[in-house]
Amino acid sequence: MSGGMIKVLLAEDQSMVREALAALLGLEDDIEVVAQVARGDEVLAAARAHDVDVALLDIEMPGATGIEAAAQLHRELPKLKLVVLTTFGRPGYLRSAMEAGADAFLVKDAPAAQLAEAVRKVLAGERVIDPTLAAAALAGGANPLTDREREVLRAAADGSTNAELAAALHLSQGTVRNYLSTAIQKLAVRNRAEAVRTAREKGWL
Repeated sequence: MSGGMIKVLLAEDQSMVREALAALLGLEDDIEVVAQVARGDEVLAAARAHDVDVALLDIEMPGATGIEAAAQLHRELPKLKLVVLTTFGRPGYLRSAMEAGADAFLVKDAPAAQLAEAVRKVLAGERVIDPTLAAAALAGGANPLTDREREVLRAAADGSTNAELAAALHLSQGTVRNYLSTAIQKLAVRNRAEAVRTAREKGWL
């Protein structure tokens, strides 16, 4: 921190939401939003360029998700504090965010004062988690899907055939079929479309 000011990077693809968050945080005496980006793949460069203390990351962004950006920041700039924001209170997102190195996980419609307080707390070494999401994550259990099953399900979301998936993922059609079948069984659904929908609803994709 320079001069006691907490320097914040704000990553959010919806400009109206991003500007509103920046304006609200700018009202705080000790917080300054020094960088704003709209894409997940622009986060690391901006964090480095502006030497920020805390990064606020939306989950749903083009280029890379906030969770992917958090993992990259945690790896490349381990001292940087990470706050993940989400519109969707999906318990799987919380688990993924924590595994990626996030220090806080909050819903975007939380009061501005709560967000500002979270920024201060993570800088003081605390972890901040929305209590409702924490309870839901504990009740929802762990993600049963392996990384490869999630990869295949994500690729299948656009309706690609097994042959198209095999070509895109450099796998055999039989292997693709096995991954999809296992995912469908684990999620206790009838087909791949339901598997994709269920996994998304739980924040497991």
